[in-house]
Amino acid sequence: MKNRLKELRESLGLTQEQLGELIGVSRQAIHAIETEKFEPSIWMAYDISQVFHCSIEEVFLFDESERKSRAQQSRGAI
Repeated sequence: MKNRLKELRESLGLTQEQLGELIGVSRQAIHAIETEKFEPSIWMAYDISQVFHCSIEEVFLFDESERKSRAQQSRGAI
């Protein structure tokens, strides 16, 4: 899933490790989210959005994601 995590993190001057500490995950987890190798749970996405004082949708760009949602997959949408 596309996201603005790196941009937002760097705007606050946070390292991946510092952001991870704020939300209770490893630096590697933050890296994996930033590089779109891992999609966070809704709770982790919420915690991340709270660090940046914005909505989940401002961090995670659902419209730009090439991956189909589970609902789209189950309906057979293209």
